[in-house]
Amino acid sequence: MTDAELRNMVSKTLTCRIDKKENCSEKMDQFLKRCFYHSGQYDSPENFAALDKKLKEHEDGRTSNRLFYLSIPPNIFIDAVKCASLSASSGNGGWTRVIVEKPFGRDSESSAALTRSFKQYLTEDQIFRIDHYLGKELVENLSVLRFSNLIFEPLWSRQYIRNVQLIFSEDFGTEGRGGYFDNYGIIRDIMQNHLLQILALFAMETPVSLDAEDIRNEKVKVLRSMRPIKLEDVVLGQYKNHTRGDVVYPAYVDDKTVPKDSLTPTFAAAALFIDNARWDGVPFLMKAGKALHNKRAEIRVQFRHVPGNLYKRNFGADLDQATNELVIRVQPDEAIYLKINNKVPGLGMKLDRSNLNLHYAARYSKEIPDAYERLLLDAIEGERRLFIRSDELDAAWSLFTPVLNEIEEKKITPEYYPYGSRGPVCAHYLAARYNVRWGDLGLDVEQ
Repeated sequence: MTDAELRNMVSKTLTCRIDKKENCSEKMDQFLKRCFYHSGQYDSPENFAALDKKLKEHEDGRTSNRLFYLSIPPNIFIDAVKCASLSASSGNGGWTRVIVEKPFGRDSESSAALTRSFKQYLTEDQIFRIDHYLGKELVENLSVLRFSNLIFEPLWSRQYIRNVQLIFSEDFGTEGRGGYFDNYGIIRDIMQNHLLQILALFAMETPVSLDAEDIRNEKVKVLRSMRPIKLEDVVLGQYKNHTRGDVVYPAYVDDKTVPKDSLTPTFAAAALFIDNARWDGVPFLMKAGKALHNKRAEIRVQFRHVPGNLYKRNFGADLDQATNELVIRVQPDEAIYLKINNKVPGLGMKLDRSNLNLHYAARYSKEIPDAYERLLLDAIEGERRLFIRSDELDAAWSLFTPVLNEIEEKKITPEYYPYGSRGPVCAHYLAARYNVRWGDLGLDVEQ
């Protein structure tokens, strides 16, 4: 690719969304002039030395910083890091940092080996392990909601919370990306990183400060307090084909990049527990899946029933309908809403479940930045709060590796569910075992 071709490609997606006051076209031109394309092999020190030379021409003797972003297959991470570190580091007083995209290994062993290899060439403060979910606006707001509002923090414990649900669903399948996905599966792809990171942020104790290390220390404590996951607390599913009207939706194994006999789960649900004083006995239920009935990512906090509820008769037998629930919808259509019980206006005593709703699009006219925009800016500024530390990664893998090994050794067959459905039936049995009902089953007042 020539520099001109690269600039043309970049200009098609370059926008001035966040700050409309600036002179966009001028800024874009300035930016595009700084974009250039350099071709080389991942494992060639000579090619990286040539890149170094080219960068120095552009830096023109100024103190410069270099940020390498590795959005490449994990099997070539180390070669690229080694060459970048030895042949293309910033040499004149600036910093050199590396952003690494997941997956960070596929179990405890491979993750630890990757970290050891990285640390031959980089220090921990040069490594930025990116989990784009931590850059999402609503995940960022989780700590603000909890620690700067008096009404929530006192309720944030086993005393008032009955269960917490972390739900992730996509309404499409692997669509030709099965080659990558089949090697990892939904647990490694979504649960072990995105959902577990959100859980740790949700459940952590109040950090000493908003400093990155203080926050990450508290997240690690949560992960280390978690009970090992048992196989009976995990449900696996894989989508099969489904015909709706004239449209035939393909099965996972119909993807040409997936082996026909693949047992890789495209859906998983799990019950997790944190064995500490704050959360003892509270089920944290996670579920994640592809080819489901809708696209969403949300945290649902279901509070306990009101003791000796005076209005029990007005709700009939279904007490779940009368429970307060806090919903933090991460995507799409970001929102935070609290379900409360309310009297319907009229002469009778009829109760209704209503939402106190903060709908972001209605409340804020500003465009919400993309998660990657925030994270790349943080990496440039050296802000590490939303990046994952190596001991955090170790703790996350040690939680999931034993059950992942057991699933693979026993060749557990996933339950098949139709493309576009609500997922495997067994997920409902898992929730019911802990006296939980999934909150995303159409019980919301507004959908």
